[in-house]
Amino acid sequence: MCAHTDMVTAIATPVDNSDMIVTSSRDKSIILWKLNKDEKSYGVAQRRLTGHSHFVEDVVLSSDGQFALSGSWDGELRLWDLATGASTRRFVGHTKDVWNLANCKLRNTLAGHSGYLNTVAVSPDGSLCASGGKDGGILLWDLAEGKKLYCLEAGSIIHSLCFSPNRYWLCAATENSIRIWDLESKSVVEDLKVDLKAESDVSAGTGNKTKVIYCTSLNWSADGNTLFSGYTDGVIRVWGIGRY
Repeated sequence: MCAHTDMVTAIATPVDNSDMIVTSSRDKSIILWKLNKDEKSYGVAQRRLTGHSHFVEDVVLSSDGQFALSGSWDGELRLWDLATGASTRRFVGHTKDVWNLANCKLRNTLAGHSGYLNTVAVSPDGSLCASGGKDGGILLWDLAEGKKLYCLEAGSIIHSLCFSPNRYWLCAATENSIRIWDLESKSVVEDLKVDLKAESDVSAGTGNKTKVIYCTSLNWSADGNTLFSGYTDGVIRVWGIGRY
């Protein structure tokens, strides 16, 4: 799925598993995608939302799928009406870059990484947290007790994490591949790598030929059968995981 011209920073999927997703990018735009689920063209860009003056770092969907909220390095949050593409609200007040749209009350300080963090994720039942970043280790935390459980070694810098909505799986975007762990056995059930040679026609049109290509954002479909992944070349790649 090609339409962004720079790194894909976030992917938002609807809770009702409808045929749409929303993505944000360092090209300063948000794109609403219509999913036709065709093998050659899984989705098409239906609408591009513009208005931010800097990188758009995050985007989330409202529960009814009618609105999207984006956060940008320009210090603004914008609320978008997806039916019209209009920015209906601007929230201004941050004096620093906007990185995370979630507002969590501090209960515990979880320490254990040896380098900077890029990403955290909370399990669907709210009992576990996973964190990852420069040191290449994914730490799993018990949120009720505020303690570290164990570490999964990813082998390279981790850029994004997400839990499966219907399996006891954790997915990590690293600079080498996308790895999926079964947390019960702590084993890797899939190691997803992009075949750039096979994608030569797609890659040629992204405008980022000189960049190293790796995954920077992840999200599952609501039914857990499809994994959406955004890359540094601006391409959203879609993986069918339902066979496992």
